[in-house]
Amino acid sequence: MKNSKNRPLKTFLIVFMVFSGTYFLLPDFLIPTLIYQHPGITDYKIFNNRRVEKGEPQPWPLASNYNRVSPSEAYADTLKEFKTIAFLVIHHDSLLFEFYEDPFSASSLSNSFSMAKSIVGLLVGCAIEEGSIKSLDDKVLAYLPKLTGPFAKDLTIRHLLSMSSGSSWDESYSSIFSMTTQAYYGRDLGKTIEQIEIIDPPGKTFSYRSGDTQLLAGIVTEATGKTLADYASEKLWKPLGAEQEALWSLDKANGREKAYCCFNSNARDFARLGALVLNQGQWHNQQILSDDYIRESIRPVPPLTDQHGHAVNYYGLQWWIMHYKGLEIPYARGILGQYIFILPEEDAIIVRLGHERSENRRNNHTLDAYAWVDLGLTMISRNQ
Repeated sequence: MKNSKNRPLKTFLIVFMVFSGTYFLLPDFLIPTLIYQHPGITDYKIFNNRRVEKGEPQPWPLASNYNRVSPSEAYADTLKEFKTIAFLVIHHDSLLFEFYEDPFSASSLSNSFSMAKSIVGLLVGCAIEEGSIKSLDDKVLAYLPKLTGPFAKDLTIRHLLSMSSGSSWDESYSSIFSMTTQAYYGRDLGKTIEQIEIIDPPGKTFSYRSGDTQLLAGIVTEATGKTLADYASEKLWKPLGAEQEALWSLDKANGREKAYCCFNSNARDFARLGALVLNQGQWHNQQILSDDYIRESIRPVPPLTDQHGHAVNYYGLQWWIMHYKGLEIPYARGILGQYIFILPEEDAIIVRLGHERSENRRNNHTLDAYAWVDLGLTMISRNQ
């Protein structure tokens, strides 16, 4: 009788021990992957973060006809369809229009996702400007000597910036065991980066890899001796007069920034990065970044071809390039529909943040990206 009464307790203890043993044997990224399943725009709340400190805020001036024109019904439906939380248009360096979906506001933080790649690209330019990095054609091994692979010795910073590294990084978003998933939910980015090998000749084929940007971040931190967030604060956030401090999510407490994905800010402050590109590296007549570097960043890198042998005219150095309605539009983009569009011919910047984007593409650009450009152009034309 006594043994019978103890049997449920023994069974529970055995199950608990088996579960506990299995839990501790699993890769550190797998449990959060299974719990959260899909990345979200407020994931900074589940990660450790490092502050990107602001300096003296320089609010955007309001245009004389600020927010006097609303989107048409068709565009309003598009904003809702893709769960937009913020849409903003800067025209002639003034805030022309902005929209926020409750509970988000002008000061709400939202994940940049891969727009962070463009930020890292700018920081590489800053490091070159100050002399911490000598040249885009520096060998990566000079900064990251542990990088391996048969073609590691040939890899340059330019190859990483143009997504032509020839690395073994697995960009698959559908596999819970991909390197991208490990980097996002794992607690040791250094260990993930060590898995990267340069297995193909670099500088030949464009292949979008988040690992290329993470390696760039390693180069910047190695060259400057500063964390990526601190360097972004010094070189971008403070000089650009950001209104809010940003957060850069880390792999663990006091760890590494998830450089390829997770810069958290708001539409007004993201627009400042667009303004830096629009104004050829200047902000309020202060040259923050070389105009030559900006120009090189937003033009295609010859003679790159994609995996189908087609010339790549849609990507520069960590910036996408859209050719649309006679305009050449450099832009940053994130996986859930985060965009910073720069329209030099219109002297305008468009920022869109949200929960979703189109799954379909035309000319390597997501279909909703065209809708946001159209909406921004409409707002500009109706306010002139």
